[in-house]
Amino acid sequence: MQEEGHAVCLPEDIDTDVVIAGRYLRTKDRSIWESHVFEDLDPGIAPRLKGAVIVAGKNFGCGSSREQAAIAIREAGVVAVIAPSFARIFFRNAINIGLPLIEADITCNESSTVKFNLAQGWVELSGKRHKFRPLSPRMQEILAAGGLVEYWRKHR
Repeated sequence: MQEEGHAVCLPEDIDTDVVIAGRYLRTKDRSIWESHVFEDLDPGIAPRLKGAVIVAGKNFGCGSSREQAAIAIREAGVVAVIAPSFARIFFRNAINIGLPLIEADITCNESSTVKFNLAQGWVELSGKRHKFRPLSPRMQEILAAGGLVEYWRKHR
């Protein structure tokens, strides 16, 4: 699976409350989550996320275990998230809803093109290729299916 998008840079320790504030969780309307994603970090970021690859610092997705955080990121049109490390529950939630995550420590250049290949385990930013440990074959199958629910529908 090779994809690409433009880089949007975020700092380290992005917690799920920063991804989607609790005040927006009273609704199940995902378009609300999409339009308010990362609002407390940067009120103007949501429109920049369509077709983006988020490149962040370590410990992305820490905090509460709310799966709405991963859903809000995916619904905003993010192609993948790259960070040196992820909170484990966020990592699993993201894979389960079909949002690719890449554990790699790379320097972000805002708006540069980011290319990646999940199966081969590389990410390229500003012409420089970095290797990472590929996701397990099962996780790649879940992502290719569009998430865990779709995966199980196809494998019944």
